[in-house]
Amino acid sequence: MPEIEKLPGRYSEVWDLFKTVKHSYDEEAYELLLADDALREEFYNCLAEFAKTLAIALSSEQFLSDTDEKTLSRYKADVRKFQALKLAVKLRYAESIDYRDYEPKIKKLLDTHIQANEVIQLNEPVNIFDDKLFNQLKEEQGVYQTSRTTASKADTIAHATKKVITEKMDEDPAWYEKFSTLVQQAIDAFRAKRISDLEYLHTVVALRNKVVGKVHDDVPDMLAGNEDAMAYYGVLQPFVELAGRGAQPSKSDAALEVITANSAIAIHRILEKNKKVQFWYDDDAQKETINEIDDYLYDELKREQGIELSLDQMDALIEKVLQVARHRSAR
Repeated sequence: MPEIEKLPGRYSEVWDLFKTVKHSYDEEAYELLLADDALREEFYNCLAEFAKTLAIALSSEQFLSDTDEKTLSRYKADVRKFQALKLAVKLRYAESIDYRDYEPKIKKLLDTHIQANEVIQLNEPVNIFDDKLFNQLKEEQGVYQTSRTTASKADTIAHATKKVITEKMDEDPAWYEKFSTLVQQAIDAFRAKRISDLEYLHTVVALRNKVVGKVHDDVPDMLAGNEDAMAYYGVLQPFVELAGRGAQPSKSDAALEVITANSAIAIHRILEKNKKVQFWYDDDAQKETINEIDDYLYDELKREQGIELSLDQMDALIEKVLQVARHRSAR
């Protein structure tokens, strides 16, 4: 069969992706190599083609009779190895485990040719908000039935945290952007071997804890306990700082911090006062809210505090505040 004749080539295509790995049994090296998104996607595609072709081949009596047992065993062992690797990197790099990955032919192949005690266990992506499951990660067994490495645990935590940050970014852009940068810096430092595996793990665990705990350690005390106002503070800060430093006389950092915090609280109060069912579908309610925020920015910030925001800056600021408010209301 023409399709079966492609099996050796498709088998080689999978292995060729790992030709830079010095030791074929170095599972950690495979996973680290697949940190590259494009290479990982190529691996998934090559593996899918190899597995589908092998499934067809193993259903052919002629193929089974014409192929020596050593080659058959190697094909079966390697498809098992690479399917396990696929699941390991999906977990490590915070990709969803998609059960549709298992097309009927591939599922039958795995069910038929992998013994019960060798079944690959599916792992769900790590939920960084589940403290119990998160702590178990430090002790869990990997899909290879061997202990997960320190670097693997750190990568799993780092990428799961990055995924949460991406999903929640619009709720508090300034705060989540800060942690996105810090997590990526830790990943880059590890990849460049500037920090050890253990330092990497300690760093990303600390960052995860701050993200889960919504730790704002760089906002004024007057905002404590008011996460909405903290989010608006992050939106306001660059606008107020830019205009405030150009004011005559120039404002100090401490003064700008207080002005920004007070403004965040005031805007939060305006939004809370106007909050109603179906607010985001009520154009009149939104216009009224926009006008009130605009009046505050002009009367309080510009006239009273001397923060010379232009009309365009005010419009941009209000638009960003409403975007954040809308995303926060949908939580």
